[in-house]
Amino acid sequence: MNLTNYKINEFFQTIQGEGSYTGQPSIFIRLQGCPVACSWCDTKHTWDIEPSLEISADKLLAKSAETEQWSDLSVDQILTLIVQQKFKAKHVVITGGEPCMVDLTPLCQGLEQAGFSTQIETSGTFEIRTTDSCWVTVSPKVNMRGGYEILSSAMKRANEIKHPVATEQHIDDLKSLLLQHKVTTTPVYLQPISQKQRATELAIASCIENDWRLSIQVHKYIGIE
Repeated sequence: MNLTNYKINEFFQTIQGEGSYTGQPSIFIRLQGCPVACSWCDTKHTWDIEPSLEISADKLLAKSAETEQWSDLSVDQILTLIVQQKFKAKHVVITGGEPCMVDLTPLCQGLEQAGFSTQIETSGTFEIRTTDSCWVTVSPKVNMRGGYEILSSAMKRANEIKHPVATEQHIDDLKSLLLQHKVTTTPVYLQPISQKQRATELAIASCIENDWRLSIQVHKYIGIE
């Protein structure tokens, strides 16, 4: 029995819309808590952990809107909920918030032992503690209000790098990061911020120029969570 607990804001099944796993049916586990403070963050409701907003697993599953409420669940409880919800996906995406604020090894071990593949989406500002087989997506957040630096260990552990872009400065920041951390073979995805035309055109041109890949947040275009 694994008694490690995680503070979870959302728990749902959908289609992965970003990066290498685009199109993959996935179970998303969104953790509560993030100090990075990205200006364009679309999950600001996950930033703070307010003890008074803790709810039961049943209420978590019944949430119909984004809220700051969260539920404290063990690995065994999470596995039980997957069965109870009759989720069919065999791929689990652990996101946030900033999931790497906590040790994700017990959660990924439990999921993988139950037959799931695992993926973490992280800003690269915290040590990545997980299993060797977990797919790690690092979306490096440079010069955010929280003041956290991108860790070399995170860049080296990344299976893919997914970088949000809106301006030429974002491209320059990414090139500097790749050079600084000697990243040469890891797949790089550019993701236009908020699907704006200018950002999308910049991302396309930069992908062609640098032999990178495009990630366009398919789930937002087709209108799913």
